[in-house]
Amino acid sequence: MRNTEYAIVDIETTGGNASGSRITEIAIIIHDGKNVIDRYETLVNPEKEIPLSIFGLTGINNEMVANAPIFDDISEKVLEMLTDRIFVAHNVNFDYSFVRHQLEQAGFKWTARKLCTVRAARKIKPGLGSYSLGNLCNSLNICLENRHRAGGDADATAILFSLLLEWDDAGEINKMIKKTSEDQRLPPNLPPEDFNNLPEKPGVYYFYNQQKKVIYVGKAINLKKRVASHFSGHKINSQRQHFLRDIHGISFEVCATELMALLLECTEIKKLWPTYNRALKRFEAKFGIYQYEARNGYKYLAVGKLTKFQTCIHEFNSLYNAINLLRELSEQFEIDQRFCKYSRPEDGEIFQNNDIKSLPDALFHNQQVDNAIDFLLNNRPTFAIIDKGRTKDERSCIWIENGHFYGMGHIPTDVSIIDPSEVKNYVTPYKSNQYIVHLIFAYAEKYPGKVFFKKQFLNQEQN
Repeated sequence: MRNTEYAIVDIETTGGNASGSRITEIAIIIHDGKNVIDRYETLVNPEKEIPLSIFGLTGINNEMVANAPIFDDISEKVLEMLTDRIFVAHNVNFDYSFVRHQLEQAGFKWTARKLCTVRAARKIKPGLGSYSLGNLCNSLNICLENRHRAGGDADATAILFSLLLEWDDAGEINKMIKKTSEDQRLPPNLPPEDFNNLPEKPGVYYFYNQQKKVIYVGKAINLKKRVASHFSGHKINSQRQHFLRDIHGISFEVCATELMALLLECTEIKKLWPTYNRALKRFEAKFGIYQYEARNGYKYLAVGKLTKFQTCIHEFNSLYNAINLLRELSEQFEIDQRFCKYSRPEDGEIFQNNDIKSLPDALFHNQQVDNAIDFLLNNRPTFAIIDKGRTKDERSCIWIENGHFYGMGHIPTDVSIIDPSEVKNYVTPYKSNQYIVHLIFAYAEKYPGKVFFKKQFLNQEQN
């Protein structure tokens, strides 16, 4: 059985992601753990135009690759050099994704254990200001010629790799190349301890970029498993690659239940507006129900888009929901449909000639509108959801006031709650929105035994 060998790889490409870009140059250096034993380098015809921005970075243009082999022609040679060797690169996932994708397009199924020299350098030489290849070479006095060309960068990476092997007194590289190692899947800039500290509990996790800004918020039933799922698989789209490269840190907050994790995720996305969150941003409120009084003395209820300068009675994330509720109010309080507008009218709108007959009494009509608004604002349910806590010494609680999410928190198990309004003293207030209210009401309908009103609390105390 031969000793472990390493294939140190660097590529140049037409763009930043394997699904839409192609390799223009590849260099492979074979290292046996002590010395370089083989080397291969070639330009590659990408069979597509090289953008000017890429030419400016690498110096490789369309004329240079016109007579170079296409990747299919070199695929067997590349596969031969990579087979049964550890794939080594600086920011390894980038090079690995391109090579794997183009080998697959050439008809070869190939996978390999990986070693990222960025991660290895962070472990073996911690505390340096930057771990980019250029800055590492400056810090460690490594000669770097032909920067941003595959051969020059591969040669520098090979020297860096040799030095890391020499300095690796703790055996970090051997740990990293094990198939079960977290380094086989973790992003290059993520400290392993951030991942190792994640518990297997429900909660919310935060990904941070290099500037310590939150770039993604997620919720999980099992924090460690959910975060690990972000790093598994071999998706090659540009968004995923940029996302993984941007992750420099993780923090988390344990929640008692999945519902509380979901509510916290919603409010944090609303507050932080992270770059890589997409789905929950769609639930931003866009419409509202408004009240106004026209010059004719009659009060109107109208549906319209939210604006910064107009206060609405109630917010909605869809026009359908807003219109539906206004129709329900008009029917419940017998409001004349002529005073319900399903788009924002101009203030002072007047009836057409054929609309002014049989108008209701203005005072009576306006009172009906006021009653509908009062019902909408003040007569929606107020209740608590009490559930298990994060530990056996507490219970979790969510407080709903007049149909709106007020907040959530935890109650010590030795505290006796007699009136449900006392729950309010144990919650941290959060801003409500229609999506959150929908989640809570759906949960309350599914688990009515966890929903408590005053009579239920009194019965509990008596029992």
